[in-house]
Amino acid sequence: MRTKVAIIGAGPAGLLLGQLLYSYGIDNVILERHTGEYVLARIRAGLLEEGTVTLLDEVGAGQRAHHDGLIHQGIELAFGGERHRIDLHGPTGKTVMIYGQTELTLDLMNARRAAGLTTIYEADHVRPTDFETDHPRVSYLKDGVTHEIDCDFIAGCDGFHGVSRASVKPEAIKTFERVYPFGWLGILSDTPPVSPELIYSNHDRGFALCTMRSTKRSRYYVQCPLDDHIDQWPDGRFWDELKRRIDQKAADTLVTGPSIEKSIAPLRSFVAEPMRFGRMFLAGDAAHIVPPTGAKGLNLAASDAHYLAQAFREYYDERSSAGIDAYSAKALSRVWKAVRFSWWMTSMLHKFPDNGPFGARIQLAELDYVVNSKVAAASLAENYVGLPF
Repeated sequence: MRTKVAIIGAGPAGLLLGQLLYSYGIDNVILERHTGEYVLARIRAGLLEEGTVTLLDEVGAGQRAHHDGLIHQGIELAFGGERHRIDLHGPTGKTVMIYGQTELTLDLMNARRAAGLTTIYEADHVRPTDFETDHPRVSYLKDGVTHEIDCDFIAGCDGFHGVSRASVKPEAIKTFERVYPFGWLGILSDTPPVSPELIYSNHDRGFALCTMRSTKRSRYYVQCPLDDHIDQWPDGRFWDELKRRIDQKAADTLVTGPSIEKSIAPLRSFVAEPMRFGRMFLAGDAAHIVPPTGAKGLNLAASDAHYLAQAFREYYDERSSAGIDAYSAKALSRVWKAVRFSWWMTSMLHKFPDNGPFGARIQLAELDYVVNSKVAAASLAENYVGLPF
């Protein structure tokens, strides 16, 4: 098989990149080691920056998001038993949209299928090779038969544990990582959200987050030890703990119900540099991970796809390699700012085992400053709604 761009990974980064390339007339093939059903079953983020929504519109996959998504103009920070609203729209002119990553992935899958583009699911033993030459290749196993794709470029969009970054020589890549000493226990329930806007709560017992997927489906999180298991958290215990960590008004109005999904996710900050290796480029979680506190992971995947698609369009339309040469530096500039913001939000809101009373007081002072300073609140808002692409 021959194509211009071989994309490894059919998550949001790979699917969005594929649709952008298609809209620019650039042939591409996507390889995914799981089934499409497995990809759609993964419960992930649900907050989109305006830039991400604009990209969905650009590839003709934004209609359902505009119909079903919830537009938010602010968030609430809770500490000391009270909630304080941070206006997002006022200082930035921008909003965010609540729309599940699963739904976004389905929209991109449907757009790709409607365009008749090739996605090879259940592709085993995917291996990118010769990407340091002018003739990169990707091999894979399908139904017991080995296949090979000849291409001009490879896009590694296969996540943190994918083969793309793992195929790079160790001496050619540098990684930066911070692993946080706690996780997020999250549940999904068919209950109305406790608040029309997200509540981020700093509490002596640990962080909590109240968010939603729709006006009838809620997503809640509590900070928990990394060695906890979901069997230790029956629904009753979760709801009781959540009520302890949010303000009294929210606790009194919280509607509880059976969980329809429950999981524990570790938190880490991770960046790999560079994001280009010859004719292979990394995008999305293959290159960087952020804690979900800042709602940046999915949106960084979208901006990577945007930068990379623009670079490939410049290469094919203008016969210029300037875009692909600049891709890594341009993407990493935005990535590191999002990593900083996510780290800052995480540091300000969570209970850290080694911080002690002094660290707890510093957090409260930081929160008090943010909610009472127009400049500090505007800075939070600017980063939360997403820095320009």
